[in-house]
Formats: sequence, structure tokens, C-alpha cells
Amino acid sequence: MPGDTVLFTAGLVAQASPGVSLWLLAGGTAVAATAGNAVGYWTGARYGRPWLERRPPKVLAHLARAEAFYERFGPVALVVARFVPWARTFVPVLAGVSRMRYSHFLAATLAGALVWGAGLIVLGYFAATVPWLKTAAYAVAGTAVALSVVVPVVAAVRRRLARRRGHAPGEEPDDDGGRGGQRPSSSTE
Repeated sequence: MPGDTVLFTAGLVAQASPGVSLWLLAGGTAVAATAGNAVGYWTGARYGRPWLERRPPKVLAHLARAEAFYERFGPVALVVARFVPWARTFVPVLAGVSRMRYSHFLAATLAGALVWGAGLIVLGYFAATVPWLKTAAYAVAGTAVALSVVVPVVAAVRRRLARRRGHAPGEEPDDDGGRGGQRPSSSTE
């Protein structure tokens, strides 16, 4: 399930649950998001860069371009990446690989964690006070939860059925219905 949906829904739940502290939830999320990015940064700096430096020269050219990108857009990229599901996982690692200055990285990470993590929780919390928005938010959250369960189940069933039929998932059977060019068998033959 997308993290954005989870955070917004956490804000909705915090509004409906008097025992849940909005500020502890939002603050804890910001701290966890910052710590996660820091781990990504140090992983990229410690393991990613040495590994890439042992690769062919073409890879080193890409590394130089990544360094130039992070020099110019690094802080903005870190904040924007928070709102892009896969990017928020890899951008901190690439920042470490690219040797982005840690002070810039940390400032951008804190800003992103506050805007994205704490911000979405607070937004969900206050959205729960607007009746039509609350209903719409629960509908969207329910749909996201249902899809996060249904889509993988459907994909697994399709893969299993495809294996039973003898062709790869997504591969269309032959025009003869997957019989491999054979004539249909008849019980009268």
C-alpha cells in the first residue's frame, strides 16, 4: 500500500481515536523517515560508491553525471522524491553514492520528512473534520487497501493458471486455443 495513503489514513484514525496523539504520531513519523533516509545515504556512500568505482568506465561517466545532478538539484530532489513511491527509496542511496554534502542532505531530508511524513498525517487529521472530505478519504483509503490485497492475489492466480496451461504469464496462446497446432480430438475418432 502506498505510504502516502497510510500516512493520510493514520491522520484520519488519529482524529477518530482520542488515545492517539497527533503530535507524537507526526513527530515519530518524521524521525523515522529521517532515519531511513540517513541509512540509505550511508549505505550508498559506504557500499554503493566503492562497488560502482570497480565497474567499467561507462558506469563512471554515469556516476559523474549523478554527482553533477546532486550538486545542482540534490536538496530539491530529496524533498520531491518523498512523494514518489519508488524514488523515495533510491534517491537517498544515490545521494550517498554521489557524495552529496551531508549537511545539505540532512537539511533536505528533514524538510521532506516534515512536509511528507508529518504533513500528510496532519492533513489527514484535519481532513477528518470536514464531513464530505472524511467520507471521500475513507473511500479512497478503503479502495487502496482493497487494491493492495486484490491485485497481488489476481496476479498470483493468473501466474498459476498460466503455468498450468503451459505458457508464460502475459503470453497469448496460439490461435488454435493453445493446442500447439494439433487438431481438436474427437470422441468419435
